[in-house]
Amino acid sequence: MGDMSVIELVLGDITAQEVDVVVNAANSSLLGGGGVDGAIHRKGGPEILAACRDLRAGHYGKGLKTGQAVATTAGRLPARWVVHTVGPVWSAEEDRSSLLADCHRNSLRVAEELGAQSVAFPAISTGVYRWPLPDAARIAVATVHETLAPEIKTVRFVLFDQAAYDVFAAAL
Repeated sequence: MGDMSVIELVLGDITAQEVDVVVNAANSSLLGGGGVDGAIHRKGGPEILAACRDLRAGHYGKGLKTGQAVATTAGRLPARWVVHTVGPVWSAEEDRSSLLADCHRNSLRVAEELGAQSVAFPAISTGVYRWPLPDAARIAVATVHETLAPEIKTVRFVLFDQAAYDVFAAAL
């Protein structure tokens, strides 16, 4: 992690964050869904969906693989870009933590390539994908610590409720 880099926690709405990059917990279709994904598409407007459709028409014809990340415009959001990443669905039988770590690692790499200095993450995979929050927080925080380049000054985890905030605060 860079000397001057900071990891912050914020209770609130990821679509309202004034950062260079908002990370979207997308689904593999890239065409919008529920939770954070739906909110980002609703508030960001049709430009984001249009950019995602272009990706599907090109290099990402089969969609985005779990753990990978790709950037689009942020449309009407106060951010500059949205980096879409596909979180793994939690499984009791199979350890998919490396895929959840990949989401954070690859999102930061894409943000860095864009020249971003600030990145906001949601709690990836903790919604409909049922990843247990303490484990997701531990993986997210550890991965950001390990991979954060000095060019990125701020990483903000935006948590939707106090329970999630408290769990991330404990992990931090």
